[in-house]
Amino acid sequence: MPTVAIIGALDEEVELIAHSLDGVEHMARSSQASLDVVSGTLRKDDGSSVRVVATVGGMGTVNAAATSQHLIDVYAPDALIFSGIAGNLNPALHINDVVLGGTLRYLDSDMRLIGQFAPQTEEFHSDEHLLDVADHALSQMDIKHIVGIIASGDYFVDTVEKTQQVIRETGADAVEMEGAAVAHVAARNHVPALVIRALSDNADTDYEVFKEFDISEYANTAARLVIRILAQL
Repeated sequence: MPTVAIIGALDEEVELIAHSLDGVEHMARSSQASLDVVSGTLRKDDGSSVRVVATVGGMGTVNAAATSQHLIDVYAPDALIFSGIAGNLNPALHINDVVLGGTLRYLDSDMRLIGQFAPQTEEFHSDEHLLDVADHALSQMDIKHIVGIIASGDYFVDTVEKTQQVIRETGADAVEMEGAAVAHVAARNHVPALVIRALSDNADTDYEVFKEFDISEYANTAARLVIRILAQL
């Protein structure tokens, strides 16, 4: 049975996925990594099953990287999926549209230095097969989406000045705090990865205001897509 590891940064990004699994158990061996990993199975469209391990990794690139490496080391997944929300930078997109991370770039790192080490690249990419499955699933769900560029960094983008800087430096369609780190660790370990982002705002809201928002609708858009992808793998 294949295993797929799923990460979200926030509780809302993983809750629906966890509730969709059969035979759920909490994995005690992940408590050492300060993670509550749930494991269960999901029935695929062809009648077979896929094992899923899912967890909330926390916000930021270090949390995302540490969580990704732990899941790879302990559960040996055949694929790694990050599901969650992001700020929109593309004027052709709107709230609750989806950006699939065809390309993932750091927005606050000098990759001329970091890129000298494995996997020796300055940007990262979601797996082509996983992108194809996600694209097909999104079309079935009638959700507007693109395969685009996602920028990741360790600060909250919430002003016009910051959004313009991110667009100028990365050409991104969406901005968030984890995707590039997940794709980076996955590439270093030769594990196929996919980053999914449902757009929750236009990267123009102060964090103290944003944190009061109910993001469940947008997080669930990405989570429903993950469930459809798992069913069609």
